[in-house]
Amino acid sequence: MAGMRIELRAAQARRAMAVGVLYGFGGVAVYTALADVPGLLWSVALLALGLGGMAAGEMLRRATRRALCLDETGLVDSAGRVLARWDDIVGIERSSFSLRPSNGFTLRLARPGARAWQPGMWWRLGHRLGVGGVTPARETRAMAEAIELRLADRAAPIP
Repeated sequence: MAGMRIELRAAQARRAMAVGVLYGFGGVAVYTALADVPGLLWSVALLALGLGGMAAGEMLRRATRRALCLDETGLVDSAGRVLARWDDIVGIERSSFSLRPSNGFTLRLARPGARAWQPGMWWRLGHRLGVGGVTPARETRAMAEAIELRLADRAAPIP
């Protein structure tokens, strides 16, 4: 697997839909809060919910501009942030019933990392790193299969 490099970017249609839904939800909630809502508490709650939805949409928009790269180092984002080195990856989960992002997979890591979240692309919580969300299924599956092959090669006994 020398010279391996697989790049994973957000699917533009899924990205646009996800960002649009979050901005739309936030806009409707803010509009409702500013309309004639009975009670100040409801207005404040709806305003906070709407602003939170729009903030989540902006986080998603920014996060999905980046790409994830699988290379000889491990899994790295296009800004140079190392998400998982090959030595830290102990397993991968792709089954239907595993805790994983949509169209994605979860890596089990040897060492826990700091909690982090790039909406629509990846998240890390303890010993788990989830990859996927608004990524294309075919490219995400190819990356997961490349990781599985590398892990299988590492586990195979040398004759």
